[in-house]
Amino acid sequence: MLWINDEITLADWELSESFTRSSGPGGQNVNKVSTAVELRFEAERSPNIPAHAKTRLKRLAGRRWTSDGALLIRVEETRSQARNREIAQERLADLIRQSLIRPKRRIATRPTLGSKRRRVESKVKRGQVKALRGKVTRDE
Repeated sequence: MLWINDEITLADWELSESFTRSSGPGGQNVNKVSTAVELRFEAERSPNIPAHAKTRLKRLAGRRWTSDGALLIRVEETRSQARNREIAQERLADLIRQSLIRPKRRIATRPTLGSKRRRVESKVKRGQVKALRGKVTRDE
């Protein structure tokens, strides 16, 4: 079981882990020991996560979201399999916590008079700079 917050805990059937050989430095250890962890979370079928959080989680996950509605997290940062498991579970928990937070809706406001004036002044200055870039005529 994985604890997310006071209301949400993930059951064991929702999570599955597979271990593969890690890439990168590590000498002989890399060739012998499967330390990389791939954590699979069945997000679409999870009864513990609300619907609004699932849609937000899908957007936050990006390429890590599979076509069958699972979330894949791959970690191969350390040489320790146990530590990689912890990191993967922490990342999953953080991602789910982020998906639970509903973003505030932006209220459209009118631009202030000062911001309008500053914008026009900067456009005028930029136009003057461009006007000075023309051909130089020799008037003597």
